[in-house]
Amino acid sequence: MADETPLDRAHATMEAAPGDDALRLRFFERLADSELFLLLAAEPDGDNITPQVFELEGGSFVLVFDREERLADFVGSMAPFAALSGRLIATMLEDQGIGLGVNLGVAPSSILIPAEAVGWLAVTLAQRPTEVEALPVEITAPGGLPDVLLGALDAKLASAAGLAPLAYLAGVTYEGGQRGHMLAFVDAAPGAEGALAQAVGEALTFSGIEAGALDVAFFDASDPVAPRLARVGLRFDLPALARPQRAEPSAPGMDPDKPPKLR
Repeated sequence: MADETPLDRAHATMEAAPGDDALRLRFFERLADSELFLLLAAEPDGDNITPQVFELEGGSFVLVFDREERLADFVGSMAPFAALSGRLIATMLEDQGIGLGVNLGVAPSSILIPAEAVGWLAVTLAQRPTEVEALPVEITAPGGLPDVLLGALDAKLASAAGLAPLAYLAGVTYEGGQRGHMLAFVDAAPGAEGALAQAVGEALTFSGIEAGALDVAFFDASDPVAPRLARVGLRFDLPALARPQRAEPSAPGMDPDKPPKLR
């Protein structure tokens, strides 16, 4: 359909194979990465927002939509809302006993997500990678990685605009003989290491691969290992950050350093 969204596609794929846990994980990943419009009970008060809570079968729910016009279709008129990422909404709702109603009645991806699942998503997104130091002694071409992980990495890195220009996926052997795979970012933006490592960890988690591991490393383009990575590694190009043409008005959720607060 012409107005199908990424969330619609992820939901349809999940519904077509209800027993496939990997597809369910992919839907939750898409939900977390999407910009969602949260229906509010009143206009925001500074950084404070009051979502409209509905008592439905199965508990209390707030409503989100992946397009502003879908929210308007549901309400039937103008209504206050906050545009937030799905991951931020899940974090805000953690331990609140409130579920998510997604695109209810206005899209094929209409679904009720219970509070327990929202809490699981928040906990999953809060996981942080462990930082270790290890010296690679051999760089080889990657091999044996499932296509689902490669697709998950490609999709996740496409959303990491401006954090690094490129990355290489390669096989690696460390001092001591340990072997594995490494995703090496080249010339990452200052301070972006944590966000990039987190993105890779989420790609691994939501790809549904059990007991999988993928090391993340950061190198300058001038580092001697960079040409070795370029020769044998699988290259991922990350999009550049689009520069805003004009200043936009501030709104709740627009500043990641000042997340909105539920009231």
